[in-house]
Amino acid sequence: MANLLFIVSRTEPKRYLYLKHVYADESRDVTLDRRGGERRRSRSSRQPPVERRHVERRHRDITQELQSSGWALVRRPAQ
Repeated sequence: MANLLFIVSRTEPKRYLYLKHVYADESRDVTLDRRGGERRRSRSSRQPPVERRHVERRHRDITQELQSSGWALVRRPAQ
Protein backbone atom coordinates (compact mmCIF):
# COMPACT_ATOMS: atom_id res chain seq x y z
CA MET A 1 0.00 0.00 0.00
CA ALA A 2 1.23 3.49 -0.83
CA ASN A 3 2.37 5.58 2.13
CA LEU A 4 1.63 8.91 0.43
CA LEU A 5 -1.79 9.74 -0.93
CA PHE A 6 -2.69 12.57 -3.30
CA ILE A 7 -6.36 13.45 -2.90
CA VAL A 8 -7.70 15.49 -5.80
CA SER A 9 -10.90 17.54 -5.83
CA ARG A 10 -13.74 16.11 -7.93
CA THR A 11 -13.86 19.45 -9.73
CA GLU A 12 -10.31 18.91 -11.08
CA PRO A 13 -10.43 15.82 -13.35
CA LYS A 14 -7.51 17.00 -15.52
CA ARG A 15 -5.32 17.54 -12.46
CA TYR A 16 -6.26 14.04 -11.28
CA LEU A 17 -5.17 12.50 -14.58
CA TYR A 18 -1.93 14.48 -14.56
CA LEU A 19 -1.02 13.54 -10.99
CA LYS A 20 -2.00 9.92 -11.61
CA HIS A 21 0.30 9.80 -14.62
CA VAL A 22 3.26 11.57 -13.02
CA TYR A 23 3.23 10.50 -9.37
CA ALA A 24 1.49 7.15 -9.05
CA ASP A 25 3.89 4.34 -8.14
CA GLU A 26 4.29 1.85 -5.32
CA SER A 27 4.97 4.55 -2.68
CA ARG A 28 2.35 7.08 -3.85
CA ASP A 29 -1.29 6.80 -4.78
CA VAL A 30 -3.69 9.29 -6.40
CA THR A 31 -7.44 9.29 -5.78
CA LEU A 32 -10.42 11.56 -6.33
CA ASP A 33 -12.09 13.04 -3.25
CA ARG A 34 -15.06 10.80 -2.53
CA ARG A 35 -16.61 12.85 0.26
CA GLY A 36 -20.08 14.10 -0.46
CA GLY A 37 -20.78 15.68 2.90
CA GLU A 38 -22.14 14.12 6.04
CA ARG A 39 -23.57 10.72 5.16
CA ARG A 40 -25.91 10.40 8.07
CA ARG A 41 -29.49 11.34 7.29
CA SER A 42 -31.44 13.35 9.80
CA ARG A 43 -34.24 11.41 11.37
CA SER A 44 -36.73 14.24 11.65
CA SER A 45 -34.10 16.20 13.64
CA ARG A 46 -33.72 13.49 16.30
CA GLN A 47 -30.29 12.40 17.44
CA PRO A 48 -29.41 8.72 16.91
CA PRO A 49 -29.90 6.78 20.15
CA VAL A 50 -26.32 5.42 20.21
CA GLU A 51 -23.15 6.69 18.55
CA ARG A 52 -21.90 3.77 16.48
CA ARG A 53 -18.65 5.30 15.28
CA HIS A 54 -15.85 4.32 17.62
CA VAL A 55 -13.15 6.57 16.23
CA GLU A 56 -12.94 9.35 13.69
CA ARG A 57 -11.08 8.02 10.66
CA ARG A 58 -10.04 11.41 9.32
CA HIS A 59 -6.90 12.63 11.04
CA ARG A 60 -6.71 15.96 9.24
CA ASP A 61 -9.29 18.20 7.59
CA ILE A 62 -8.16 18.79 3.99
CA THR A 63 -11.26 20.68 2.86
CA GLN A 64 -9.46 24.06 2.67
CA GLU A 65 -6.56 22.59 0.67
CA LEU A 66 -8.93 20.97 -1.83
CA GLN A 67 -10.83 24.23 -2.27
CA SER A 68 -7.75 26.44 -2.64
CA SER A 69 -5.37 24.30 -4.69
CA GLY A 70 -7.55 21.43 -5.93
CA TRP A 71 -5.49 18.72 -4.23
CA ALA A 72 -3.96 17.66 -0.92
CA LEU A 73 -1.13 15.33 0.04
CA VAL A 74 -1.54 13.14 3.11
CA ARG A 75 0.62 10.47 4.71
CA ARG A 76 -1.06 7.20 5.57
CA PRO A 77 -0.33 5.94 9.07
CA ALA A 78 2.00 2.96 9.34
CA GLN A 79 0.14 -0.32 9.70
